[in-house]
Amino acid sequence: MWALSIGALIIISITHWVYRWRYPRCDGNLPPGSMGWPLLGETLQFFTPNTTHDIAPFIKERMERYGAIFRTSLVGRPVVVSTDPDFNYFIFLKEGHLFESWYPDTFTEIFGRQNVGSLHGFMYRYLKNMVLYLFGPESLKKMLPEVEEVAIRRLEQWSNQGKVEVKDATASMIFHLTTKKLISHDSESSSENLRANFDAFIKGLISFPLNMPGTAYHKCLQGRKNAMRMLQNLMQERQAMPRKQPSDFFDYVLEELQKEGTILTEGIALDLMFVLLFASFETTSLALTLAMKFLSDHPRVLKQLTEEHETILRKRDDASSGLSWKEYKSMTYTFQFINETVRLANIVPGIFRRALRDIQFKGYTIPAGWAVVACPPAVHLNPMKYEDPLSFNPERWEGIEVNGASKHFMAFGGGMRYCVGTDFTKIQMAVFLHCLVTKYRWQIIKGGNIVRTPGLQFPDGFHIQLRKKDALNLEDA
Repeated sequence: MWALSIGALIIISITHWVYRWRYPRCDGNLPPGSMGWPLLGETLQFFTPNTTHDIAPFIKERMERYGAIFRTSLVGRPVVVSTDPDFNYFIFLKEGHLFESWYPDTFTEIFGRQNVGSLHGFMYRYLKNMVLYLFGPESLKKMLPEVEEVAIRRLEQWSNQGKVEVKDATASMIFHLTTKKLISHDSESSSENLRANFDAFIKGLISFPLNMPGTAYHKCLQGRKNAMRMLQNLMQERQAMPRKQPSDFFDYVLEELQKEGTILTEGIALDLMFVLLFASFETTSLALTLAMKFLSDHPRVLKQLTEEHETILRKRDDASSGLSWKEYKSMTYTFQFINETVRLANIVPGIFRRALRDIQFKGYTIPAGWAVVACPPAVHLNPMKYEDPLSFNPERWEGIEVNGASKHFMAFGGGMRYCVGTDFTKIQMAVFLHCLVTKYRWQIIKGGNIVRTPGLQFPDGFHIQLRKKDALNLEDA
């Protein structure tokens, strides 16, 4: 009898728990959706890779079923997903008041629990101002000749190779430049393969969070561990033998650490360097790879882009001089091309925030403590804003000046956390494209496939053969 009673009590408890999971309490009207299986939620579906250029099936199917704002559960947490431009803009506008930056525990484990994305208030603003020391306008003006020099040298190397895997080659180029500016690391001569650790980290970044040997997530954590060890060793070396004059961003960070009364800690400093190294090269190399693929697929766009850059060369008094800041700022069509590239690239699949209190929006209630994910791909591929949204059309940006995020364009984030490295990314892309289209032609050896997991685009196996324009054995790209 007792056994039956206990069994019945267990069944009732489990049934009640499952019911509460599927239908959470809320003082209002929750957005429609499904919470999936208890604890697991819809995590497996969310992390499923796909090869579409369109909005990820996980998002698109739920948009069609539930509307622009819906609920789900990911890695054990209740989540509201927004594909609504008005709500996304509201989220960015109200950060610090109604929302705060938040990412799942699996992400903070990867990027560090004291990473800049997880910090708030004064500490976040303090770190942002530090980063602007590196990526501010005056620093970028001084950096322009070095960016051009790296692009010229790498393209020359590629032209002497039989074929080039574009994603790997652009990642190597960007990593060489950024590690030099950040930590004076010379990837071409160093005995330590720092990039290999970041490669392992990136391959498991958007993977199911199962930390077991052999899984992508485990390799990701090992990559971070090894990269952090190298950064920690470098910090100890610099602290033991300080330089008289700062020569890179790490020296500047160490100076901040040594100031009396500083709020910066070694842990925060190391996490900052790790995030900057990742963000500075991986996102830009993905965008550049897709840019080359778009140019290969759209000869008319290539022709117009080439004309703009050849006009810059013709207007110079000294043909051998390097790019000037004025020339860079004159690249009108190039910036249209970059905007269209990053719109379709959708490198950031979701921007995570957390509700600080119950929030009412368009008749729905988002409970305090729930995660909220703004979905840039759904905004960038919205046919109500972008005619034929899957087509590549730089002219759609003609006459539109993009100085930050808007309701319909958030490739670099938005609000107070708008990416401080945006201008650095644009300079690298614009300078590379200038050197590429004025001096080289190429043909595709292998087209490559686009793989999203779930929103990041990985152009897989995109190989080209690159030759200088005076070479006779290659047709026009």
